Amino acid sequence: MNREPGAAGLAPDEMLVAFTRTVRHAGVAVTADRTQGFLRATSLADAGDRQGVFWAGRCTLCSSPEDLERYDAAFRAWFSASPRLHDEPATRSAPRASLMPEPTLGRDVDTDRDEVVRTLASANEVLRHRDIARLSAAERRSLAALFASLRVDPPRRRSPRRGPSRRGEIDPRRTLREQLRRAGEPGPLRHRRPRNRARRIVLLVDVSGSMEPYADSLLRLGHRMSQAVPGRVEVFTIGTRLTRVTTGLRLRDPEEALTVAGRTVPDWSGGTRLGESIRAFTLRWGQGGMARGSVVVIASDGWERGDPRLLGEQVARLQRLAHAVIWMNPHRGKVGYLPVQGGIAAVLPHVDHLVPGHSLASFAELLKVVARA
Repeated sequence: MNREPGAAGLAPDEMLVAFTRTVRHAGVAVTADRTQGFLRATSLADAGDRQGVFWAGRCTLCSSPEDLERYDAAFRAWFSASPRLHDEPATRSAPRASLMPEPTLGRDVDTDRDEVVRTLASANEVLRHRDIARLSAAERRSLAALFASLRVDPPRRRSPRRGPSRRGEIDPRRTLREQLRRAGEPGPLRHRRPRNRARRIVLLVDVSGSMEPYADSLLRLGHRMSQAVPGRVEVFTIGTRLTRVTTGLRLRDPEEALTVAGRTVPDWSGGTRLGESIRAFTLRWGQGGMARGSVVVIASDGWERGDPRLLGEQVARLQRLAHAVIWMNPHRGKVGYLPVQGGIAAVLPHVDHLVPGHSLASFAELLKVVARA
């Protein structure tokens, strides 16, 4: 990189590092690694090219859609006040009406738009696979917007009620009514077959201290499921006690729903008594019909302060009531993980599936498992 001093007595790379500090002060989470990536990108794009510097910074310093507007404002403020790199004229920026800056001369606006769309899509795909516990606050906000993209297909069961069908067993009542309508003249036979209806889904979310990095996203998952299958999803939090948060998560707005649900949870980031909490659910709700024939999803890392044997007994009891029991462990998807903790070892013989739950992509896989249960 050219290190000839500029008009302000700073070498170009020193000016670029100072610019990253401005971007950080604007609210973008600029780390040392991203600063190094920015410097490498500008060396490839030519540090004296204003437009090249702009796109190098956008691609390396920004990690979410919210960062783009802050970055653009910081770029305009810095390079309008700083001396021109290599004495090149600045490219005039139009007022932002979208995420795309004004296209450069000789480039089509559709080309710029496609590039930005591809960049955002690639960033979202990377974010979908990131461990939720390692995300920054800005990345969590971006991830929250992606929950609406999750597809929720409820598991189905055969209903004792029958409905009209083109084939199947003959429906005597509808056939007779057809004959009466025709005044006794022969008419087509009417058929019927059993209907399918959605099974109930019960989500038990561990909100103890060890699950705090994931609890918010798990409740967002519960909200997404509640909105996609109205009236067929029940959500509880478990920790030192059992709390039903279904009513709060039925609100349409996700932020309002999580706020209302969070106010009802007294043991957020507390201890862990999974066995006692699941026993309370089984006694109060499960045996009364909520768990019968349902798909029960328990989201927990399995750290149990109480007796693991009690946890195993209660999960075995729950399995006898439910159609399927799925245990979602955020550590299941990490390299080197082994289910050797006391709680997990106690429940493994009594669960139908042990699945990971550390990222949005793992949530999507969980929903597929639930749909096939």
